[in-house]
Amino acid sequence: MPSLPGIAHLAAVKALQKAGFKIARQGKHIVMTDGNRVLTLPRHNPINAITMGKIVRDAGLTNEDFKRLL
Repeated sequence: MPSLPGIAHLAAVKALQKAGFKIARQGKHIVMTDGNRVLTLPRHNPINAITMGKIVRDAGLTNEDFKRLL
């Protein structure tokens, strides 16, 4: 069982914005960057738990940090 639930893409965007990421562009996917890292989030609800875990890892956050940002 993944320790991170599947969540809505807009909730993920808001949490990543709190972590310092900004939206670079939007289309079928949302591309966010903090200047060093680039993240691509799918635009569907919910984002799969495994996919969300990989996005959080790529952002340099732990699952617990991300849950606090939600």
